Amino acid sequence: MSIAMKEEDALNLKKLVRKVLRNNSMKNLFKSKKPRPPAQTVRDIKTLLSYISSDSEDSSPRLHAKLAQLDADVREVKSILYGIEESEPVAEACAQVTQEFFADDTMRLLILCLPKINFETRKDATRVIANLQRQPVQSRLIASGYLEQNLDLLDVMITGYEDPSNALHYGGMLRECIRHQVVACYVLESSHMMKFFDYIQLPNFEIASDAAATFKELMTRHKSTVAYFLKENYSWFFSEFNSKMLESPNYMTRRHAVKLLGDMLLDRSNSAVMVRYVSCKNNMIVLMNLLRETHKCIQIDAFHVFKLFVANQNKPADIITILVRAKYGICCAEDEMFEADKAQVVKDIRELVATTPVGCSGELLKPVVD
Repeated sequence: MSIAMKEEDALNLKKLVRKVLRNNSMKNLFKSKKPRPPAQTVRDIKTLLSYISSDSEDSSPRLHAKLAQLDADVREVKSILYGIEESEPVAEACAQVTQEFFADDTMRLLILCLPKINFETRKDATRVIANLQRQPVQSRLIASGYLEQNLDLLDVMITGYEDPSNALHYGGMLRECIRHQVVACYVLESSHMMKFFDYIQLPNFEIASDAAATFKELMTRHKSTVAYFLKENYSWFFSEFNSKMLESPNYMTRRHAVKLLGDMLLDRSNSAVMVRYVSCKNNMIVLMNLLRETHKCIQIDAFHVFKLFVANQNKPADIITILVRAKYGICCAEDEMFEADKAQVVKDIRELVATTPVGCSGELLKPVVD
């Protein structure tokens, strides 16, 4: 075969390829499936969750197929809300997803079905529900209104800390929901509030730390709500806080607690509560014991709170007496940053005049048990 014929055959082949690629029927073979509207994806998720919630045959092949489809659909919704790689989420698509989730009660089904779905889907579902709390629809956070009408879902999330398999998922959802003031009000006033002191003591470190993070969010985010709660529930709250957190045998619990105490008392919204707290002898004794800790970070945070007792212009007589007796034994971490503060506190204490005599009591500075 001559070189000219080979070149002609090659040219004809190129023309044929171009013709095939221009053919509409061949183009259709390479077209991807038309994507579903975001709202339809949410509706499909609800259909799957409805089936999963009613199916009692945990090992049925059909259930496994539904769970696999749910994995893909929840992942797709997560991609819409968070974007993919460097692509930013589209506001209109996010609004459609958010509106559909709350309008058709899909959020309720997803929370209630959480223990029944696959582990990876639970992680994605947690992120989806967390994101929905921040999504505006026509400049409104419709999640707040939905939760106000479905407060029982908060009961599910709070008691989720009692389920080791799902505690971190429910905890992550709950923290995001607490950004709504109506949710914080409900949790603070509910019977669940006292449970947090037990959840923070759970033997599982990750769950206990997650509960502590949720508790901190609850006690610091909504200033006026927290101030009212502390005023109305001062006695039982600080009794539990001191005994179960500040005097806990667990180092991490004590560390988180003394830092949180400082954050609460130093907040201007809690000024009345702060004055009441620093006027109590027993509270000061708890803080003085923390000053004797061998852990530097606890000593420093405890010292910041202890300064409030010394700075109180209306110290009760029993507090003055203890301070005078302890003026040479105030312990604090050796740190240049705090030397000036420590020197000022010691100076203020030495200037005090005891108003009532007192005997030396061993209970004043009880050792902390590690």
